Amino acid sequence: MQDFVQALREAATLVLSGDPDLVNIVLLSLKVSFTALLAACLMGLPLGAVLATTRFPGRGAVIVAVNALMGLPPVVVGLVVYLHFSRSGPFGFLGLLYTPTAMIIAQTILITPIVAALSRQVLEDLHAEYADQFQSLSLPRRDAVGALLWDGRYALLTVALAGFGRAVAEVGAVIVVGGNIDHLTRVMTTAIALETSKGDLPLALALGLILLVIALAVNAAVHGVRSTALRMAHA
Repeated sequence: MQDFVQALREAATLVLSGDPDLVNIVLLSLKVSFTALLAACLMGLPLGAVLATTRFPGRGAVIVAVNALMGLPPVVVGLVVYLHFSRSGPFGFLGLLYTPTAMIIAQTILITPIVAALSRQVLEDLHAEYADQFQSLSLPRRDAVGALLWDGRYALLTVALAGFGRAVAEVGAVIVVGGNIDHLTRVMTTAIALETSKGDLPLALALGLILLVIALAVNAAVHGVRSTALRMAHA
């Protein structure tokens, strides 16, 4: 117990002193996760909008597939990306393996189905509410989708925050494609795993505390967005 308390004190000192290694790991984690989130939203939101507003043969199967992909095993995603970007893979010539770019690609694959599935549900509910009004106004589909995206912006922001929370806590895929290289691909989750195995508890605890703070901040943001949406709806 005494060793744990001492390690916790040292962890707090690392955080408060702005240890350069700690800052580098945190900044890289945020950069990778935010970039993956942006890419996932650029692909997932349009896909969710199409599934919410368009009826076509096989739509049900596509929705089932997207929902199923929300539970993709991270290590499997990491393995697939690894095989594609390894030297013998189809994209090996790009030299992206063990780089932050490969980590971003892996995280994007993981969270795009989450963004698509959740946004589809949000927009489908809105579309059911406004469908008759859109039809009476003869509103073009593109304008209708734009109206739905704007009206559901708070709920969609919650979707984005959920995607970010999933990305920043990911370890399995990023360690496979990133390799956990110091000052290059080491992020918070992989560093925690490594430092714990090495017995360097202060750094692992410091990173764990920061990750917990980020998780709490994301959940607080989600709660704030939902509260704002409810106030706007009743205004």
